[in-house]
Amino acid sequence: MSSTSPAPPLAGLLVVDVSTTLPGAQATQFLADAGADVVQVEPPGGSPLRRNAGWPVFARGKRSIELDLHEAADQEVLDGLLARADVLVAAGRPQALRRRGLTAERLSALNPRLVSATITGWGSSGPWADLKGYEGMVLAKLGMFHNKRLMVSRPGPAFISVPFASWGAAHTALQGVLSALLERETSGRGQHIEADLVRGVAMMDTWQWNAELIALRWPGAYETVDAYTPEGEPRGHMLFPLLVAPTKDGTWLQFAQVEPRLFVGMLEEFGLGWMLTDPQWKGIPRFDDQARKSKLWEIMLAKVGERTLAEWQEAFARNPNLSAEAFRAGPEILDHPQLAHDGRVVVVDDPDLGPVRQPSTLVHAGERPLSQPRPAPRLGADAEAVRALAARPSEPAAPVPAPAGALPLAGVTILELGLMFAAPFGSTMLADLGARVIKIESLQGDTIRNVLPFPESGGARVMQGKESICVDLSTEDGRRIVHELARRADVVLQSFRAGAAARAGVDAATLCELNPDLVYVNAPGYGSGGPYGAKPAYAPSIGAATGIALTEVPGAASATGTMDQIKEGSRLLNQACAVPSLQADGIAALGVASTMLLGLLARARGRALDELTATMIGTVGHALAERATDYFGRPDGPVPDAGATGFSALYRMYPASEGWVFLAAPAPGEWAPLAEALRLDDPRFGAAEGRREHDGALAETLARIFATRPAGEWEQELTAADIGCVQVHEGSAELQLQADEALAAEYAASAVSPIFEESLRMGTPVRFSRSRTRAPGGCLAGDHTDALLAELGYDETAIADLRDRKVIG
Repeated sequence: MSSTSPAPPLAGLLVVDVSTTLPGAQATQFLADAGADVVQVEPPGGSPLRRNAGWPVFARGKRSIELDLHEAADQEVLDGLLARADVLVAAGRPQALRRRGLTAERLSALNPRLVSATITGWGSSGPWADLKGYEGMVLAKLGMFHNKRLMVSRPGPAFISVPFASWGAAHTALQGVLSALLERETSGRGQHIEADLVRGVAMMDTWQWNAELIALRWPGAYETVDAYTPEGEPRGHMLFPLLVAPTKDGTWLQFAQVEPRLFVGMLEEFGLGWMLTDPQWKGIPRFDDQARKSKLWEIMLAKVGERTLAEWQEAFARNPNLSAEAFRAGPEILDHPQLAHDGRVVVVDDPDLGPVRQPSTLVHAGERPLSQPRPAPRLGADAEAVRALAARPSEPAAPVPAPAGALPLAGVTILELGLMFAAPFGSTMLADLGARVIKIESLQGDTIRNVLPFPESGGARVMQGKESICVDLSTEDGRRIVHELARRADVVLQSFRAGAAARAGVDAATLCELNPDLVYVNAPGYGSGGPYGAKPAYAPSIGAATGIALTEVPGAASATGTMDQIKEGSRLLNQACAVPSLQADGIAALGVASTMLLGLLARARGRALDELTATMIGTVGHALAERATDYFGRPDGPVPDAGATGFSALYRMYPASEGWVFLAAPAPGEWAPLAEALRLDDPRFGAAEGRREHDGALAETLARIFATRPAGEWEQELTAADIGCVQVHEGSAELQLQADEALAAEYAASAVSPIFEESLRMGTPVRFSRSRTRAPGGCLAGDHTDALLAELGYDETAIADLRDRKVIG
């Protein structure tokens, strides 16, 4: 592994971005941060994302040209760029992409080496393909608003403000691009990739799919219940170690005491250690009766309220078995001490905006940002240079047979050292693309396997496509086995807390000495050192620290006067960032997969990097860059209304006579068809400025209209008029995708699992025009121990001896 890199890993690659939506911008931001030359092709007047507060991050380091692609001359400029480009990223509905000539066939004819990626809302086929692709519509129709319904106090679904689906689509598209570029290093040919918001957001789910599968297959064997009773009291035992509570001076804290010893430490710090031996509290925190659950919750909430934030911070510094995150929002995210320690906050001088404080690159190499971010371009600032580039004759690519049907990551071996979901699911996604993933587990197996009451169901998804070997890393023989596997691997992924990898003998220095060509990826919760490096990181605590919770429920932390107010705030904040379908773990896992692929591509291009690091807290900060970016005159981001129905009258939910509808018609050009369909002729709403000024009155008018008919009728009528309107699905998203035959045929895949036998799993998130993907099932802990040891040269006698000495399991 090289100690220095002569150039950024993607230097020399030309990327053309014709998208005007968040997923495309986030995908090409990652490529620009890695050194690619990204040309942002903007429509006349500029990309609508220029009005987004995160534009200085999304467009940093890119070049800008303004093209009207309805004009033949400007289309010719684009074609000239694409003839010499390495990557194209586009977004839109399938029919619009086809009208613009952005099809696999045309693009391949234009440039056989081009890797093109299109991002749609729903995919290019299936029953939903022609719907408009707004994030809110996707989440509403899938059932994600229902999944987070306990995030609000009123009955019904809850609007989601965090762009989970956009982040998922951005990184699944990015993984397709990086995999295709890696495959191109061998084949010499590009190919076309499809990603979408449905499949992207589905990558967030930790175990809800399997919980619904169990309920479908074995009714009564496993009951899915809400985390809280209808009265708002706690049902699940995990709510106690993951306590959400305000301090004496009103700062809300998210505790992270999931491991049993940490929960004991929490009770002792609270002065409640006596409960551990008191017969009345036997089994704490797992109780069958609601009375004890409610009483314990009140006692613990009150205990947190006895101390100020400063007093609690002293306790955290003194007590290594106690940690909690303060709930942050907006640019406060960048004030986190760990981000400062890791150099994950930078200030970029923008010629128009002045100093812009923003996240550094998502990936760090050798404990440094991958590159120094540069300002976002002014509109059309690079038009002359880009037009000149497009006009230069491109050398025709030498004809190369187009291989088809191979897995894009065939031949890649990943050795995984990590627990739970946030890092390990990153390698799961690469297993779908053909990578061989060998998972190192303790003799007891990964903790995630047993987080749900049904055996193995918690870990079934993250184990898909992996080979498992159980090894005691504290033994010399165990380390020898892992070292031998590392010698044969292409990637090592580890996600232990700071110092743990070195103590186990699996740190970068040790393994890269054994295998100098190794791509070593750190994916810890906080970092490889620093003030929080040794602290446990769980989705709720990272969600609190990075602003997920207060983006979703900005008013939840405002009232702390009475116990009832505290209980409500605790419940809302918990549900804002602890729902298994949509949480920080999934956001982080997507970043981990992209990081591993970047390392592999850099190595293939002769630009191997020092050990790579993508932290959970840093990655989630990137996903919320719109909120985190800070500069003078920064425009306010959209905030959900008090009822948690949406951002504005034209982008929100409305109760119908039966059910709810979600309306998405925020663009100026969408008003006329909507007004005609609903017979709206109020002069206050005729102009865009008037609609903004009278947003409340417009919402009241629309509410009266939508209340007159069932939601299903509104969806049918308005979608027929090409207006963004869907019925909000009031059921689990994961259940709908399994139980609806048409949706299962489009989005799910059949797999064989040792737990569920042949069953449906979520399908792969990206499609390739030439390469194929796969959808394997999971494995049990240690399923492949003997086979892997035999592969390393151990005979049956040696394997039996290792098992007798409890080195392997």
